[in-house]
Amino acid sequence: MKQRIFGLVSTLIGIVFALAIVEAAATLWLTLEDGHYTSASELFDRTQNAYVRDMTKDTDCRYVDTLFPHPYVGFVHHANPPCGKPWVNNVGLFGPDFPTEKRTDRYTILLTGGSVASQLAQERAPPAAHYLEEELNRHYTSPNGKPFLVLNGGDGAWKEPQPFILFSLYATSVDAVATLGGFNEQYFFYPGTKERLERPLSNFIDVNPFVADENFGDAAIGWVIGRVAGVLTRIPVLDHSHAAYLLVRGIEALAKSRDTAGSGKRTTLNGLFSLPADIANDPEKLFQTQLALYQKYERAIEAVAKDNGVKSAYFLQPIPGYGKELTEDEKRSADFDLVDRYRRIVAGMLSLRERGMKVFDLGDIFKDEKGRIYADRIHCWRDPGPKAESPGYTIMARRVAQDLAEAWGLKPRAAGN
Repeated sequence: MKQRIFGLVSTLIGIVFALAIVEAAATLWLTLEDGHYTSASELFDRTQNAYVRDMTKDTDCRYVDTLFPHPYVGFVHHANPPCGKPWVNNVGLFGPDFPTEKRTDRYTILLTGGSVASQLAQERAPPAAHYLEEELNRHYTSPNGKPFLVLNGGDGAWKEPQPFILFSLYATSVDAVATLGGFNEQYFFYPGTKERLERPLSNFIDVNPFVADENFGDAAIGWVIGRVAGVLTRIPVLDHSHAAYLLVRGIEALAKSRDTAGSGKRTTLNGLFSLPADIANDPEKLFQTQLALYQKYERAIEAVAKDNGVKSAYFLQPIPGYGKELTEDEKRSADFDLVDRYRRIVAGMLSLRERGMKVFDLGDIFKDEKGRIYADRIHCWRDPGPKAESPGYTIMARRVAQDLAEAWGLKPRAAGN
């Protein structure tokens, strides 16, 4: 009996010792990779941006589990258990339902773009602040004298032409439209990019695995693998383990490779949006081609807006690394390599002013801020409490409201009203 107990204890000690060695090796590997020690919890946080993290916190669900395929904009969200969000509206986005006809009791603005636009409009359930809507109602009178209603027309990974398509669907239902973008579009300006701006980002593949290019069996296996990774990150002990982080990173990489691996088919998602070699291999031709496409969709929004008597405005979002002195936390997530390219995109979009379009650059809105504004490489930090207070989005809402007042001739509210 003593020998069996001794053997069991020896085995357990051996397992613990082996795990300790694995953890030490993983910690050393990641320290060398990062250039400095980083806690496992912070590394896990880096695997998801602030928008995705908000959607999946306190659940075993992945972000993709909240998505739903849409025939025109590619993907939206759903309210179906167990991973749906209860505050998803009738069009699969967050916030109040979209009307079929213009409301007579509100002045309705569609704010469309990517995840930053969604957060500025506010994708959290009440009582979370609706930054832009509250700013407008606090300081300005609408053209029809009714309270402002800002519809959330943005979603994670959206870019043109999704904002154009969404607005085209609901142009007869709103009084005004504003776009807030630039960051998601810039991914297609990288030298070596082989697809047109219109190619949907990875969320489309996640919700349309068969249509998007792969056989359904491989896509299902990838889904299961990714779900296992999500569960592992929810185990408290593993959340503090560098070895567990490497395991999850490897699992996610495997899932991603299964989702996107080539199948040898003649018709593929990449092929549908492929660029000619002479453009893809020439960085300047690539830049100008993608810029022309980006401008085309903003001009298309302008044309549809004018045809439907809808006011319009266009905003280029700020990015870390430009227009603000960053904190140490912000520096760790900022992508300084994209700054010059992004500012060229902004300059190109601002040239649409020559056509009379109301285009605004938000690049300098945080220039006087010394504290933390950004939560990651693009989203603003928000308090985790129910109000979701955010210095960054509050400042952004103030500037956007001021620019809309200039563009649309909004009158300031009288004091006390």
